[in-house]
Amino acid sequence: MIIASNIAEKLERSSWIRRMFEEGARLRAERGADRVFDFSLGNPEIDPPAVLGRTARRLLEADEPHRHAYMPNAGFEHVRARIAERLAAESGLPFTSGHVVMTVGAGGALNTVLKAILDPGDEVIVLAPYFVEYAFYVENHGGRMVLVETDENFRPDIARIEAALTERTRAIIVNSPNNPTGVLYDEADYAALDELVTRSGREILVISDEPYRSLVFDGVTAPSVPRHVSHAVICTSWSKTLAIPGERIGYLAISPRVPGAATLAGACTFTNRILGFVNAPALWQRVVAEIGDVTIDVRPYQEKRDLLCDELEAIGYELVRPRGAFYVFPRTPIDDVEFIGLLQKEGILAVPGRGFGRANHMRLSLTVPHATIERAIPGFEAAFRRARAGQGASPSDSTR
Repeated sequence: MIIASNIAEKLERSSWIRRMFEEGARLRAERGADRVFDFSLGNPEIDPPAVLGRTARRLLEADEPHRHAYMPNAGFEHVRARIAERLAAESGLPFTSGHVVMTVGAGGALNTVLKAILDPGDEVIVLAPYFVEYAFYVENHGGRMVLVETDENFRPDIARIEAALTERTRAIIVNSPNNPTGVLYDEADYAALDELVTRSGREILVISDEPYRSLVFDGVTAPSVPRHVSHAVICTSWSKTLAIPGERIGYLAISPRVPGAATLAGACTFTNRILGFVNAPALWQRVVAEIGDVTIDVRPYQEKRDLLCDELEAIGYELVRPRGAFYVFPRTPIDDVEFIGLLQKEGILAVPGRGFGRANHMRLSLTVPHATIERAIPGFEAAFRRARAGQGASPSDSTR
């Protein structure tokens, strides 16, 4: 075989969303695109704010020499300084440009910091349900993911996290607002986590993956993790908040309270380079530095959340109403893979919860038109009634 056996095995583990994509293509060819309701992908359908395009065009056309030359591997100094100012203002901590490394998206940031801290066999705690790529990111650098269940409301269970700590634990990854649940952690969650890490006496980083941090509903504000967690590292991007996932622009920020923060920043600058990311895109570094705290309008997502959750609950689905991001994670009335097969009979595509570490649930993306939700509701009801009546999907209907 021309590919490594461990990559072949990972391809199989990561295949749920790919399978849904392939199933969507089959159903569209079979039934027509207007009869397929695809809730499987989290690809923003809202256009970026107009100021983004104007700023990008102006910067691209600016008559300034060497605008596309090499730069420091951590990113442009003035860009990192702008980001540090924002972080300092919201956290009350003395962030400087030296605490920030510009990265190729949040995925680049996560791989950069994990490469910097992990020796073979070191452990990273991940809270389930979780973004499936975390396992691969940890394994990329010789680490081992330790999966810890959240509570019934998908919030951190401190007792379970404490029980999972070992001498090899190097980090805990948190993700809020969460993919796939949309749950938003509050200040008490972070305070309890910080107290646990402090009590452990170990140098454990809390890595906050927060590309959805500005996409929150009901007028709430996501807490500043560095304000509440001493050993915090932020990994984020503008992919969701500006609806530009294809531009791959993000950063990691190391809290000034992390012991040896400057040394860690230097290590991350080095790993950013040797992983092949080298630099975050020059144009987009300049763009995000200029436009400040601009984000997309979250109201359409909140309206779609309300519509979908209200309708699903009226049918009888159990769910924790999301407070951010753009996903809903209902419980399925029967086995999640079998239920996905029932939904497919109705032309509905969803991702089984076991793909995110929590079986008997499903992830539904809100990145669909309002009308798609309305037209899909009868199908959600029909599948639910069939499941309750014991009319399961046949093997050919399932994505097994």
